[in-house]
Amino acid sequence: MFCLLAFSAYSMDGFIWFDDSNIKSKKLMSQFDITKLPKGPKGFMSDWASDQKAFKGVPWGKAMMWIFLLSDTFIFSCFLISLMTARASTTVPWPPTSEVFGLTVFGTSVPLLLIAIMTFVLITSSGTMAIAVKYGYEKNRKLCGWFLVATALGGLTFVGMQAFEWSKLIFHDGIRPWYNPFGAEQFGAFFFMITGFHGTHVSIGVIFLFIFARKVLRGDFDTGRKGYFTSMKSNYEAIEILGLYWHFVDLVWVFIFAFFYLW
Repeated sequence: MFCLLAFSAYSMDGFIWFDDSNIKSKKLMSQFDITKLPKGPKGFMSDWASDQKAFKGVPWGKAMMWIFLLSDTFIFSCFLISLMTARASTTVPWPPTSEVFGLTVFGTSVPLLLIAIMTFVLITSSGTMAIAVKYGYEKNRKLCGWFLVATALGGLTFVGMQAFEWSKLIFHDGIRPWYNPFGAEQFGAFFFMITGFHGTHVSIGVIFLFIFARKVLRGDFDTGRKGYFTSMKSNYEAIEILGLYWHFVDLVWVFIFAFFYLW
């Protein structure tokens, strides 16, 4: 009667059980010798690649997009927290946003009219983006492509209205990052920094929306055609990843609208 000693060694595939009479145990143990692991840049890549077990079933593109959006969240949070700190600490009255961003329509001043339209357009584009993702997973090339075009046009409209808003404040009202005739000088700096940074995100998103719309309508995602700057084959998963970015841009605008324009 032999007394078997059970040992467990963790491996990439689970648990390996062996006894002391197993001649191959030494060979198995040698596989876990840390001196045989790759060193230098190859070792770093090997360690990083092994972590994909933590994201099993999650495409790398989607995981990296979430990490990027998390870092972007910190940046926008710093901007908005700095804005609230400046408003709470300044001794000069903060400009009334309802008057600064108001428009005169048929002789009547309407507060925040342009901003309300911009918000409506951007949130609507988020809806068309969600529909594009839906049709993308259904592999409905035509509807997916045209809803991407509709989303891009919504974003382009938003950027155009923002350009009109900037030109009005700069050339008509005389607002500068270092000067503001309506009150606290910090107002101009925060306005151009926050809305400019967000507008850059929207502009980049619009460019990619038009590119992806062309790829979808051309059938690149159906045939698996490779892109210009990558050897990876195209697929409709990229539409969802682009949708994550676009929904994030829309969500950030909701916070900007609340903390900058309404507060």
